[in-house]
Amino acid sequence: MSDNEYDDDVFDDLELDGDDVFDDIAENELVALERPTKRHKPETLGAENELALGDGDSHLTLAERILSNQFGYKSFRHEQAAAIRQILKGDNVLVIFPTGAGKSLCYQIPAIAFPELDLAEGTREPTKAGVTIVVSPLIALMKDQVDALKKRGIPAESIDSSKKWEELQVIYDALARSQLRILYCAPERLNNEGFVETVKRIPGGIRLLAVDEAHCVSEWGHSFRPDYLKVARFVSEIKAERVICLTATATPKVAEDICKAFSIKPACVFRTTPYRPNLELQAKTVCKEYDHDVGVSLDIMLGFHVKWERDKRFEELFKFLRANPGPTLIYVAMQQQCEIHAKVLAAQGFKAAPFHAGLKTEVKQQVQDDFMSERVDIVCATIAFGMGIDKPNIRNVVHWDLSNTVEEYSQQIGRAGRDGNPSKCMFYLAPSAFYLREVFARGDLPSRTSLGGLVFDISDQALGVSVGGVFKTNHYRQQKDFDIRPSPLSVIYATLELHFGFFRATTPEYSAYKYEPMPSYFRLVKQDKSPAVDAIYKKSKKKVKWYDIDINEAIAYKGAGLNRADIVAKLNQLDQQGHIKLQASGLTNRYILQKALPKTDEDREKVVEKLYKDLTGREKDALQRCREVMGLITGPKCFALSLAQHFGMDLPDGKGKCGHCSFCLTGKPVEPPKLKVTPTTASSIQKVLKATDVRDDPRFLARVAYGIRSPRVTALKLDKSPVFRSMAGHDFEALLAEFTKVCEKKSEE
Repeated sequence: MSDNEYDDDVFDDLELDGDDVFDDIAENELVALERPTKRHKPETLGAENELALGDGDSHLTLAERILSNQFGYKSFRHEQAAAIRQILKGDNVLVIFPTGAGKSLCYQIPAIAFPELDLAEGTREPTKAGVTIVVSPLIALMKDQVDALKKRGIPAESIDSSKKWEELQVIYDALARSQLRILYCAPERLNNEGFVETVKRIPGGIRLLAVDEAHCVSEWGHSFRPDYLKVARFVSEIKAERVICLTATATPKVAEDICKAFSIKPACVFRTTPYRPNLELQAKTVCKEYDHDVGVSLDIMLGFHVKWERDKRFEELFKFLRANPGPTLIYVAMQQQCEIHAKVLAAQGFKAAPFHAGLKTEVKQQVQDDFMSERVDIVCATIAFGMGIDKPNIRNVVHWDLSNTVEEYSQQIGRAGRDGNPSKCMFYLAPSAFYLREVFARGDLPSRTSLGGLVFDISDQALGVSVGGVFKTNHYRQQKDFDIRPSPLSVIYATLELHFGFFRATTPEYSAYKYEPMPSYFRLVKQDKSPAVDAIYKKSKKKVKWYDIDINEAIAYKGAGLNRADIVAKLNQLDQQGHIKLQASGLTNRYILQKALPKTDEDREKVVEKLYKDLTGREKDALQRCREVMGLITGPKCFALSLAQHFGMDLPDGKGKCGHCSFCLTGKPVEPPKLKVTPTTASSIQKVLKATDVRDDPRFLARVAYGIRSPRVTALKLDKSPVFRSMAGHDFEALLAEFTKVCEKKSEE
């Protein structure tokens, strides 16, 4: 059951960066294990011990043995060995390797090595070996990693929303017995109060916390995620012994942010060049000009319900695929494009399949399996596909639309040619790409009116709460009330926390719990007379099959000495032990007040002004990142050199060019497509105004005209109106200016 019913897509078929990628938390997965045992501090043993702590060479010897015996590799590559040695010595580490360069081994090998180090040190019992937790953003990635580790005899599991209750019980039991070496989870799970309590009680503690896609920690990263901000706090709360952060796409500024968040020393940053000599980076402009007022309609331009023959890129794509056979990924911007492209390619005799977040889980898994086993040669995908796909012989990566960022482009082309054989990466440039990426960028910035309403609402929620106290908010209600999509709403809260210091996000809580008793439950409650069990039993209300329990009523029933954490922990423990099946609902976000929020309208407006300036800057940054992608592809420089320099590096041996990209082969830049902007007319503006009586928000009206969905647009069903996207060929800023005049005139009347 989800508290957020609003579809966070700008289009109903548009795949937004990250919103469809990250794992949702199932509400029936709250667990708690036994109380933590006392943990021993490692002690340096004598020189006679082969694995004495701090002996870097012995650590490396152990790591090399695991690499050979468990993974079948003869030697490390890049900076793997150096990173692993520092982790085994107890340091926090940042690894910046290109996609496919073996980042996962940097935490998998230490996870396997810890029990042997314990034995050599003589400081831990086997039943207190602890576990390595990997924070990863995608269920598919977790599944692939876990399956691969299990095949190698390495005990690993993931806790995610796809797991059945019975499967979770096995995992919890293995954790309690120190039988797991690696546990994968999504960053959102760190908000789950039951999961946090569970981790605190794992015997032996957390030996290593691995943060995959660590660039999401940084506000300067290309896919900043507020939930990742909580990872550093999670490390402190659970007392993780050490941390490794991993990413393929960290600019120098992003790397600096990551190191600051996790106390990583400069000497423990391991970076290798993103340059891959076997990748041929190519680009081609198709349809150099497009006039929105004549010829093909916008719907045809975007590929909606049309004959594909009108898009010249298909002809180029067919030629490319026939000349370059082999496993291929084709990246598009929208879900419906995946379907269209797969059908068109199948009609041409290619074995192709679509992949996007809108497909059912079993369908996505089948497509992935078919691609891995080569029953399918081509996958037409959104950004939802590719993370964690360990297929070494991908021969081609095609970009149909403009990438959001250089980092995203680098990550996606990095999936080609991992076997070291020549592979091609083709980037098609067409005028439609500009419109799509502007929709992405413009869709996240709320109007100033909406932002003001939100800030006032948050301040009202905190009225009467003293510093250090907790106040609660409902994000779903605020999305609807203030016309702000989920992703920017999370960023707004993170900005108020990080830049203004008003509050600190803490573990959300569920307002309602219910459980289905198993046969052993009633026997247990007769025997267990603890206050928590007694309160749960006495304050549960039977509703047919399930029992409802109000946590606050249970606390009040026993009076002093019993708190919410006790009740939640006991419910989770009963669930983990198989006495009940637990579900929770009504997610409420909670914040600890760090300093008083503004009370007067004047002070609140000052916050709104500063916050809106910050968010406007984010919109400009998003647009600039798109221009950076275009600059890389159409600039007067080798593609590979431009890519390396974006990440603060150069080509190996000081080379000035790769010799086989489009620029190097032709000696001239790729000519960018040109888009003719349609002048804004009064008649077009009037058509939009006639479709709605909204006059309090010019940005809302501009969104309707330009074709950008938001909660309010959807609620009023304007996305179904003929005026929706009717002015997509216009300049968005010009539209905003025109509708601002209309709204200001209305307010003066």
